[in-house]
Amino acid sequence: MDEQSERNRPHEQRELLAAVHRLAWPGTGDLQCEEAGHPAGHVCLPAPPDRTGLSTLQKALSGRYGRARNLATDGYADPTVTGRTGLPLLAPFGERLVEMRAWAHGGRWIGCGTARFDDGIRLVVLVAEGQDPAAEVPEGSSWLDGIVAVTGWGVSSARTVDWAQAEARIGTALPGDYKHLVELFGEGAFDEYLRIHVPGAGFKGSDIVRHTEWLSEWETVSRSGLWEPYELYPAPGGLLQWASSEQADQFFWLTDGADPDRWPILITEDIPDSWVRFDGTTTEFVYRMLTDRQHPFSLARHFDSHWFESHGTRPRP
Repeated sequence: MDEQSERNRPHEQRELLAAVHRLAWPGTGDLQCEEAGHPAGHVCLPAPPDRTGLSTLQKALSGRYGRARNLATDGYADPTVTGRTGLPLLAPFGERLVEMRAWAHGGRWIGCGTARFDDGIRLVVLVAEGQDPAAEVPEGSSWLDGIVAVTGWGVSSARTVDWAQAEARIGTALPGDYKHLVELFGEGAFDEYLRIHVPGAGFKGSDIVRHTEWLSEWETVSRSGLWEPYELYPAPGGLLQWASSEQADQFFWLTDGADPDRWPILITEDIPDSWVRFDGTTTEFVYRMLTDRQHPFSLARHFDSHWFESHGTRPRP
């Protein structure tokens, strides 16, 4: 969100967004709503009485927290919603709920919608506790199942990707578990840190096809040697980037061998000679990053709960 857009927001809305952000992170204390009859585990925030501002507020929240999930429309709640996919946002309103959009952030839920009251339909905004889903990972599950469980991601959000076209442009097949990860999660970032590069992303830097092409062209011209002792793909056995971080870390596959499912992962930080190697699949790497405090890029050392911020509706530049 740019500074000019923030300044142009009505003062009341800026205050509401600031209050949401203060509550959205764990460690800010228990969430106890003061509304009569509401269950524990959430806080309803004072919202503008005029519900005509609903779309504007939802757009502002999406600008901060990524693509929203639709939990309820026209008085009908999604029957598949569970405790780990947003149910705490629906519970305070019951049959009075009209509409609810949800964002996962910092292990908590942010909700914005409308509900029926004695004086008519009003805008409602709340922050609710997320459910720790780690214990829900069944024994024998795949690494991808584990990522879904620890982030509380809704499996109904899977999307179709033209992998034949993407792989033809890149010039190689890609790891199968990475493709399943992209189909299920799409464009976005885990814990506001690990940004996955996907075909058709809104920004060139996050589009695995366009970024691979651009990076190869740039290195051919500049001959920077930034990735020594390795070369960039499409050099034989070269590095192919599949993710990046807010701290300028770069995550590559070492395309060594004909089987993409056996490619190791190499990570470099924004400092010379900082290569770290991981011999495992993409989804194992992500799952261990989220859950293993000993992982070299562990997010478990910083967050007790984990989330995925979807960027799927952001405009293409």
